[in-house]
Amino acid sequence: MLKLSFTSKMKIMGYHKIHIFEIKKRMKNNLTKMMGLDIYLSSYPEQKNKKVNLTIENSASQFMPLLSWDLYSTFYTNMSVLLKKDNDIQELEKLADKFKWKIDINSILKEESFDALVITDHQKKIMWVNEGFTHMTGYPKTFAIDKTPSFLQGKKTSVQVKDRIRRKIAKDIPFTDIIINYRKDKTPYKCQIKIIPIRSKDATYYLAIEKEVA
Repeated sequence: MLKLSFTSKMKIMGYHKIHIFEIKKRMKNNLTKMMGLDIYLSSYPEQKNKKVNLTIENSASQFMPLLSWDLYSTFYTNMSVLLKKDNDIQELEKLADKFKWKIDINSILKEESFDALVITDHQKKIMWVNEGFTHMTGYPKTFAIDKTPSFLQGKKTSVQVKDRIRRKIAKDIPFTDIIINYRKDKTPYKCQIKIIPIRSKDATYYLAIEKEVA
């Protein structure tokens, strides 16, 4: 699918004579309020607005109208995901430096798609979670710290799956599995977990890369 830049879209839709840089400027501080071009035009001085409307009307016969404003749902959402991932990587790299972990966090996470990240210590107690963990489970970071991940389990969590995961963790090798966990509101969800052992000089920690699956 051909992707067009903001300026290209505006030109194709017939607004090439409008001051596009001014639209960008108005959108910069609060994109959520930029719901349509009519909002932008209504903020113009009356005399200038008449000139812009005339330009649009003259172009209407040659170009299709602006039907929707899709920048917020595409560009903003994608950038938000990338920024959150970058923040997660930076926080984990700080922990890696602090505990002398022998791992390249960036190379592990840069190609991964995930909802939550969890770090547990050698006693299997949670020592760090990202913001995505709260979004996925409903539990704040402060509640999860120093607990084992078992507080997420419930009546539909398979005993066989729990035992299998314990055996895999004991081997200290990376693995992926799926377990039924529960959110704070008690609704169950299927959680794919990818466990990666993180070794330091004195102990082994575990990184859980988690995402909800159907």
